[in-house]
Amino acid sequence: MTDHRSRFLRLAIEARALRFGEFVLKSGRASPYFFNAGRFDSGALLEGLANCYADALEDAGTTFDMLFGPAYKGIPLATALACAFARRGRDLPVAFDRKEAKAHGEGGNLIGAPMQGRRVLVVDDVITAGTAVRHALGLISQAGGTPAGIVIALDRQEVADETATPRRSAAQAVADAHGVPVVAVASLDDLLAFTSENVKLSDEQARLREYRERFGAG
Repeated sequence: MTDHRSRFLRLAIEARALRFGEFVLKSGRASPYFFNAGRFDSGALLEGLANCYADALEDAGTTFDMLFGPAYKGIPLATALACAFARRGRDLPVAFDRKEAKAHGEGGNLIGAPMQGRRVLVVDDVITAGTAVRHALGLISQAGGTPAGIVIALDRQEVADETATPRRSAAQAVADAHGVPVVAVASLDDLLAFTSENVKLSDEQARLREYRERFGAG
């Protein structure tokens, strides 16, 4: 496992953004783990997370020249990532959207740098059903930008529809439908490897593997 993956998982556990137990997801599935990026709730935690994002993107070689953070969790993530790249000598423009368009002041539902003619990377926490990301990609295209890819913190690698063939995760479905790369800082497979190397988390192995076998994408 590369350093940014293990570093991210350690940070997520320390921040209690990644927890183990039994959690009922929006899909109704009972999951042995839960990820909540909202728990990266301090400057130090966001800085650590943003550096993990930046390392994952540099490792993947993804090409982009602007960041976009979908409301709401994508807003601090894209902002923190822009700061991380600025510290590395790369000053990237950043924008985000409102849930509801503003009728006064500058108006509209987009805030930040213009996207016209730019290759825009979407920054978010996870992809579940993919609805929010598809909306973000549509906003980028409408604003004259070119969707360049998506970066997320954790890829759960699970199918949205258990009956579908082939078995594709929400991230895979979005990548295939829009022809853009999806980069994840870490995945469920990485979490399985991480727990196998950590004595304190070894008890979580069996339940994580069972969940992966039942709901995992191919």
